[in-house]
Amino acid sequence: MPSNPVAAAVTHKYGAAWTRDELVLCLYLYCQIPFAETKATNPEVVRLAHLLRRTPGSVARKLGNFGAFDPVLAKRGITGLTHYSKADKGVWDEFYQAWDSLVEHSGRLLEKVQAKVGGLAQGEDLTEEEERIISPPTGRTDRPRTVLTRLYQSFFRRAVLSSYQSVCCVCAFDLPTLLVASHIIPWSVNEKTRTDPQNGLCLCALHDRAFDRGVLTVDTSFTIRVSRSANNSRAAITKHMLLSFKDRPMRLPRRFVPTPEYLAWHGRNIFRA
Repeated sequence: MPSNPVAAAVTHKYGAAWTRDELVLCLYLYCQIPFAETKATNPEVVRLAHLLRRTPGSVARKLGNFGAFDPVLAKRGITGLTHYSKADKGVWDEFYQAWDSLVEHSGRLLEKVQAKVGGLAQGEDLTEEEERIISPPTGRTDRPRTVLTRLYQSFFRRAVLSSYQSVCCVCAFDLPTLLVASHIIPWSVNEKTRTDPQNGLCLCALHDRAFDRGVLTVDTSFTIRVSRSANNSRAAITKHMLLSFKDRPMRLPRRFVPTPEYLAWHGRNIFRA
């Protein structure tokens, strides 16, 4: 066993050091669940631990190590686990903000490790959402590009919704099946921002539609703006669901705060003041 306590903290239960690939998969999971849920009892942590042949506690500690580098957590006074390794920092620096690379690399790794492990342990059962986070899409109709597209979409949705704790940033609606990870700059406009969680807002179906059609936007001070066109509606529900939020601050996420430049682009190009 290594004498260095930091090195000892990142060793496999059988003595093997953490590999770069294992760290990449941990970062992939870290970005898709709330930091408060990076615990050994989280089914998603248990699932990844099973695939990596490690203990859930060791995976949870690794997720906590990544929290030490998270700038948004630092602003909230949360330090994460400080006994991290140089390898942890290296993977963070390589892939954090390089979202397409993180998704693509993780997808390949998951296919390889799942084939090696051979699936779930007997009797283990996961929900659809838990399965999606660490299972690359498969199926006879999935060509490589289609698989990647689904991986991009799944990562983006999970990262954005977890950042906002699955609550609409405008109205606080919290039914996940009616929440959307909305792109601030649409995928069709700029593929480079397609998987960037800071290019996303968690919105309910109504406010997603309003945002997409330029009836609603969020400015660079994170204030909600509503188009004057909404004043033309005579329905009381318009005042309740749109106009009542005008000039109010949006609910900020706990991670992946929207990039002001992206919001400014939406205000210039999509919003109909």
